[in-house]
Amino acid sequence: MKTKINYLLLLTVIVLINVSLLSAQQKPEPWRTDQLMATSALAAKIESNQTADLLILSIGPDAIIKGSVAIGPTQEAANLAKLRNYLIQVPKDKKVVLYCGCCPFDKCPNIRPAFSTLNKMGFKNAELLNIPKNIKVDWIDKGYPTKD
Repeated sequence: MKTKINYLLLLTVIVLINVSLLSAQQKPEPWRTDQLMATSALAAKIESNQTADLLILSIGPDAIIKGSVAIGPTQEAANLAKLRNYLIQVPKDKKVVLYCGCCPFDKCPNIRPAFSTLNKMGFKNAELLNIPKNIKVDWIDKGYPTKD
């Protein structure tokens, strides 16, 4: 009887751990689907010189995209603070486009803290460049505009 109770207790603990892990993995993203910008859309704006209304911020290891401002990887507290300080003077209705591209989108350690910061600061037109694989595959290899 004691072995059966121990087995049930162990099984219950395993189920609770799995439920906890599953719910942690399903945490909603800080952006909505309509806040994802296609790389082709941003490239078209840059190529046609229609970026005056945009602020393009690189929150990854390098500012590859033409016209973007390098903030640095926002998984680091210093760079997240740099992002906040940079945005203090920016009007809350300015269109801000964030991108990283260091790794596959779903594994990126930089986009979530950065986008959450924009939300907390009250930016109304924040967008995230949809880079599913990485900046090389989804931007450079497509011949989109890069910094000189």
